[in-house]
Amino acid sequence: MMGQEHIRNLNLMDGSNIAGIFEPDGNMRQDAATIAPNAKFVSSIQELLEIKSLDCIVIASPNHCHLSQFEEIFKTRPLPLMIEKPLFTNPADKARISYLLKHYPAPVWVAMEYRYMPPIAYLLDNMEAAAGNISMVSIKEHRFPFLSKVNNWNRFNQNSGGTFVEKCCHFFDLMRLITKSEAKLVMALAGQATNHKDEIYDGKVPDIDDHGYVLIEFENGMKGMLELCMFAEGSRFQEEISVIGEFGKIEALVPGPGRFWQHPVLPAPLPQVIISPRSSEGLRIIDLPVDEALLAAGDHNGATFYQHMRFAEAITNKSNVDVTLQDGSAAVRIAFAAQQSASEGRAIKL
Repeated sequence: MMGQEHIRNLNLMDGSNIAGIFEPDGNMRQDAATIAPNAKFVSSIQELLEIKSLDCIVIASPNHCHLSQFEEIFKTRPLPLMIEKPLFTNPADKARISYLLKHYPAPVWVAMEYRYMPPIAYLLDNMEAAAGNISMVSIKEHRFPFLSKVNNWNRFNQNSGGTFVEKCCHFFDLMRLITKSEAKLVMALAGQATNHKDEIYDGKVPDIDDHGYVLIEFENGMKGMLELCMFAEGSRFQEEISVIGEFGKIEALVPGPGRFWQHPVLPAPLPQVIISPRSSEGLRIIDLPVDEALLAAGDHNGATFYQHMRFAEAITNKSNVDVTLQDGSAAVRIAFAAQQSASEGRAIKL
């Protein structure tokens, strides 16, 4: 599913070509063939790596496959790589990621596409001018439930890493980017209130949380808060990000996927940034519409396209990637701490 979004966005880029696809699922393979008709479909990672024309690889498999596929590519043909988040789903695998971080010889980009959503990118570029010295970061995501995926892998913590790992790595990455600091204390509450409770797979009921709160203290004293609800798909905005400092507040408001907007009268909302100085007379509301072709190519407000453009630039110009293995690992580390805090009912020191 996410792999197809990558394909659709790559199809919009001049000079890109989908040379090969490894997709074990028959239905997904058929869908991919309709949007990448010239691609060679292969039966293994090894066969994929034998395609001589490859310049880079995108890993968009189920979460629990990311690390082993990463390692297989490393051992066989370590090409430039974009790998979907999360990097890994078990805290015990941190040493494996650390080894790859030290020894992988080609650029690796962790796909934290939320950085590139136009309102969030605007916030990141203007937050210091708007807010001054930043003290607080708040991220709220009110969204649709987990979608159906191949073999329902995302219904269980053992595959996804847990909801804070699967769905919230992006947000912990943004908090690190905004605060320019690392988390030192994490506190969380979470639960499964509504979603998937009447589903059964191989005799097992899904155990993934559908809502929660996370509080984070960073090493530089800044505070972060995450609010997640996965049974609020009727919300006008899916993500609301607030950065507050001595001068005031800047907010990024991001609509959910247009295909989920069903109001009979009101049009789908535009992405917005709101700048609120401490004196309200300076309030500004900025609409940031996204190109319709980019909206049609995926569910992330054009971010996947902009991310691939930056990745292509990094490969072509041999420049640094924006989102490193270290960034991806640090975001997962916060997510694991949130999972542990919610499970054990205590604050976790990092």
